[in-house]
Amino acid sequence: MSIEDTIKDQIKNNPILIYMKGNPNQPQCGFSARATQMLMSCGQKFAFVDILSNPEIRANLPKVSEWPTFPQLFVDGELVGGCDIMTEMFEAGELKQLLDDSAAKRAAQA
Repeated sequence: MSIEDTIKDQIKNNPILIYMKGNPNQPQCGFSARATQMLMSCGQKFAFVDILSNPEIRANLPKVSEWPTFPQLFVDGELVGGCDIMTEMFEAGELKQLLDDSAAKRAAQA
């Protein structure tokens, strides 16, 4: 499997996924720290990929997502954006709504 296929598989198989520097308990940059704090405060489970320990993913994700910076949040296979977009959505209540809607959709399918 190519690295691009691996990335696409991760995005497809994780309803809420953030590519970040570090992990939610030990983020390695301020943007990743803010992004994961917002996700955690929304109350839904999410998956993460540490791009620092996965240099191939770090190098290739921007090609797959067509987004140059990290962190990158995907919900239900769609790129939401990075920390700035997440912050705007969080402050407007839209991020929690998006994540809650995603969880409700999964619960209805179960």
